[in-house]
Amino acid sequence: MRRSIKTCSLLLISCLTFSKGFSQDVGFSQFYEQPLLRNPGLAGVFTGNIRVSASYRNQWESVTIPYRTFGLSTEFKTPVNFVKDGYATFGLQILRDVAGTSQFNTTQIMPSLTYGVSLSEYRNSYLSFGFMGGSMQQRFDQTKLIFNDQYVAGSNGSYSISPASRQVFDNTSVNYFDASVGLSYNGVFKNRLDDMYDIDYFAGAGLYHITMPEVSFFKGHIITLNRKFTLNAGLSAPTSETDRFILYADYFRQFNRRLKPIGISTIQAGAMYSHEFDQQTLTLGMLYRMRDAVIPVIQLQWSQFMIGMSYDVNVDKLAVASQRRGGFELVLSYRDFLSSSRDTRSKEERRQSSCPKFGR
Repeated sequence: MRRSIKTCSLLLISCLTFSKGFSQDVGFSQFYEQPLLRNPGLAGVFTGNIRVSASYRNQWESVTIPYRTFGLSTEFKTPVNFVKDGYATFGLQILRDVAGTSQFNTTQIMPSLTYGVSLSEYRNSYLSFGFMGGSMQQRFDQTKLIFNDQYVAGSNGSYSISPASRQVFDNTSVNYFDASVGLSYNGVFKNRLDDMYDIDYFAGAGLYHITMPEVSFFKGHIITLNRKFTLNAGLSAPTSETDRFILYADYFRQFNRRLKPIGISTIQAGAMYSHEFDQQTLTLGMLYRMRDAVIPVIQLQWSQFMIGMSYDVNVDKLAVASQRRGGFELVLSYRDFLSSSRDTRSKEERRQSSCPKFGR
């Protein structure tokens, strides 16, 4: 009986660890606002030299105890002196995810460093290399779980809180170091007639869970985080002086120690259209996560601040149970040049015109 309980518990924790559509990692629908979760090489690819983005996600409230995810990313970009037009971006990714009845939670604190080199004196053309590594913790509350030895024998399924389950976990919390690397290329398609209609774009690739850390709660049972390979792309094309069309796309695939593909691949992509008013920019878009959800999104930018809202409309196997209600997501972002005066700011903006950027 004890062996059966332990096996069932192991399967339960394994399912919690690898939930969310066969994915090992927590993600956001507005994924472009948390670049370090896409690829460490994408840090610093924006106009300005500081960006702070905070994300909150509330998922599956229509089906069960909701999954709540909090994300905070910061990026500070600065020039380096030993290479002409080179730059370094110092970043930090903080994430907190709490899921389900057992309050299974993941906490991540990941500093990052990205270095970029200029490939052209005359246009925005940069190759960037990034590394991110830090502390991860996964834990759950055993007292909130129900095991099969807590059901009363011969009672047609009655459950008794006393006596407590005989199930014993070796650990209810695991801590480990995790690391990832990435690279990206950021460039521009020049318009020969008018620089205002230049098209910005980027492409990149990353590798997560390089060391494949062990995350098992039972001694003698090895559960590892598989390596995850990512491909990223984006394009920002102006259609007028005040309007812009934006595309984002990511591809994810897991690999085992022998670099053999396992599980299923995942694609997330989106198309957005923005319009500038006097000091505001309104952006509407539609995102898609393969075999999971269609996601309408709206963003409003006022000066250096942006607020974005989205809602997942389920299209997966849980669509009927969830009544197609997936998750609400809210993003707050700040992006600017760190300059104390208008004259300094103008000089900095001119210098940054040849630095990595995407859109306006």
